[in-house]
Amino acid sequence: MNLPFRPSLPLLDNDVLRTFVAIADTGNFSTAAEAVLRTPSAVSMQIKKLEEQLRVTLFLRDARSVTLTPHGEMLLSYARRMIALSNEAVSRFLMPELSGIVRLGAADDIAERLLPSILKDFAGKFPGIMVDVTVDMSMRLRRRIDEQRLDLALINYSQRPHAAVGELVYKDKLVWAGARCGTAHLRDPLPISIWEDGCIWRQVAVAGLETMKRPYRIAYLSANTMAQRAAVVSDLAIAPFPRSYITDDMAILGVKEGLPDLMSFDVRLLSSGDLSVPAKAVAQSIREAYSEMEREAA
Repeated sequence: MNLPFRPSLPLLDNDVLRTFVAIADTGNFSTAAEAVLRTPSAVSMQIKKLEEQLRVTLFLRDARSVTLTPHGEMLLSYARRMIALSNEAVSRFLMPELSGIVRLGAADDIAERLLPSILKDFAGKFPGIMVDVTVDMSMRLRRRIDEQRLDLALINYSQRPHAAVGELVYKDKLVWAGARCGTAHLRDPLPISIWEDGCIWRQVAVAGLETMKRPYRIAYLSANTMAQRAAVVSDLAIAPFPRSYITDDMAILGVKEGLPDLMSFDVRLLSSGDLSVPAKAVAQSIREAYSEMEREAA
């Protein structure tokens, strides 16, 4: 019996797909090239060959950025799944012991701004390890660590008045954040967005304003940094935020704007007793991520 002739389909290269995903995530060929450790010209050649292979245009390019075409969005879904499946398959053979659940706690600002990218990279490297995240105030996370209810916790920590705990992974500075080109800091009384009682940042910010006798009102009261950020970028209030939390739509305010200087603080990694191998892998990924932040800030 003669079988009908079916031309063989080309195979997609996972390395090329990783480059494609990096460009889609960063919106920039040069930034993606750094992420995949290639030159921009090599990245451009990879995407050109991929587009020729699939006979479609994957990106729309302009002088500043690139965006996905409808075909590119379709491929992105497949690419993420293929890379994840490849990582899972390889890890089964090369790292079979690295599987399990790690209980990780994080302060709210860390959980919103930094932790997602850290865990995304970690999941790509260790697909057999599941990370369960608890978001809470730093002092409550310390209590959970002491009670063995968490394996690891990332907390914001001021040395005053307590002795240092855990491992220092990053030094940050508390600053006043306002909307870029905003006017909230000019109003009287000053509208501020702060956390609930018990937050050290609230205590420092309020004490500073009262010391300099700057009238203020609490315009936003929330334990969620996302809600506070919304108030700031909408120019409804200003708020004490970590410098690392400041984005392009915010401006750092200070003494020149009639505001008190705020404290420096640590980001510390706490652990409960002897860590499992998966928990050690999570801890190491956190250290590496913060080391990269320090290099970028230098």
